Amino acid sequence: MSDNALSSFLRGRREAVTPAEVGLPSGGRRRTPGLRRAELATIAGVSVEYLTRLEQGRDRHPSPQILGALAEALRLSGPERIHLVMLAKTSGGSGLPCGAVEPPARVVRPTVRALLDRLEPAPAYVANRLGDVLACTTGYELLAEPVGLLDGDPPNLLRFVFTDPRARTAYPQWERVASERVASLPVATRQADPHLAALVDELTVTGGATFAELVKAAHPPQPTGVERLAHPGVGELRLAYETLELADADDQRLVVLLPADEATSAALARLA
Repeated sequence: MSDNALSSFLRGRREAVTPAEVGLPSGGRRRTPGLRRAELATIAGVSVEYLTRLEQGRDRHPSPQILGALAEALRLSGPERIHLVMLAKTSGGSGLPCGAVEPPARVVRPTVRALLDRLEPAPAYVANRLGDVLACTTGYELLAEPVGLLDGDPPNLLRFVFTDPRARTAYPQWERVASERVASLPVATRQADPHLAALVDELTVTGGATFAELVKAAHPPQPTGVERLAHPGVGELRLAYETLELADADDQRLVVLLPADEATSAALARLA
């Protein structure tokens, strides 16, 4: 990948977006296709001078907020936003910073796995501080796999909600679920946790303005509540969740889902 890949990508996407796509009049003669730099800069809320430096490769350290604003202004798709994040990391912009904080755990203790086995057939999973699903019951797999939640490697609760288009179908109350997923992150400690900071930076770009706004307005997590899930096999479910923090386990939490009404109870029985 060339050193100027980030600048080439931004310039190419600007030239591919028509004025009409961003609500601007398309009349008049244009020296270059697509948007003018001044137009993109105005929409994204950055200076023309700074955008020029980015497109010419003279600035290779755009902040996640700048990348997110440009991604919104350029109407980038989900895969294009992910590509933008990778280009920024390669160019030295938003890569994972170094630090002394231990990386999030990727495994659970044997006793926790034994506990999950005892919870069958109830849907339950264990997640780390980044929202990675580390282990789950078969009952949870029957819920999550059909909607695409377990497709990631590792599956991540936040990436699914904010970057997978299937999430808005899976969660009829998407805005509420999105808010709760952000609340589950210990965002107050992200300055001291490079692994958490890297995820927040990534989702600031790939998750768009909604994620960035929710991070700013993050509220305390709700350890219990009810979520609606539209399952392609058994229809809409109302699931009550209980969150249990696991001691001495790298901020891991166990989440158990229970039927919130008789219809959901019957649907879960059919799945099992």
